[in-house]
Amino acid sequence: MSATPDMTDRIESLLPHAGAMVLIDEVVEHDRQQVHCRARIDGLAGHPLASRGILPAAALVEYAAQAMAVHGALVGRPGDPPPAGRLAALSALNLAGDRVEVPVLIDVHAEREGGDGSGAVYAFRVLAGRHTLASGRATVAFIKSGAAE
Repeated sequence: MSATPDMTDRIESLLPHAGAMVLIDEVVEHDRQQVHCRARIDGLAGHPLASRGILPAAALVEYAAQAMAVHGALVGRPGDPPPAGRLAALSALNLAGDRVEVPVLIDVHAEREGGDGSGAVYAFRVLAGRHTLASGRATVAFIKSGAAE
């Protein structure tokens, strides 16, 4: 499975990234509290987070962060731009290994546990089939429009 150009453009419009840094291929489902996204990692040549032919398992946090960003954009107020945010903290991070074996189809689940106008807290899981590759909790701090970056 690979994302169609229309799907890729739609997901890119929801993220603060472009081009190869858009890692999510598909939004499988979402509601006000959670999102389920999917991505296929076919190879590492040109992968923006790979180095020397290795994709470190910690890179899966970026897949989860992008799922959270997509969720925030999808459940935001219609017509409002998606909130810009930064990953402020990680806790309870559990990685199944030190690298990601490719090719692999991953499912990224993120569930919003709480938050307000200044940020949100999500629990996340990254799975390959039934095998959990990464899990944890992330705090996202929203950046106020016009604030210094």
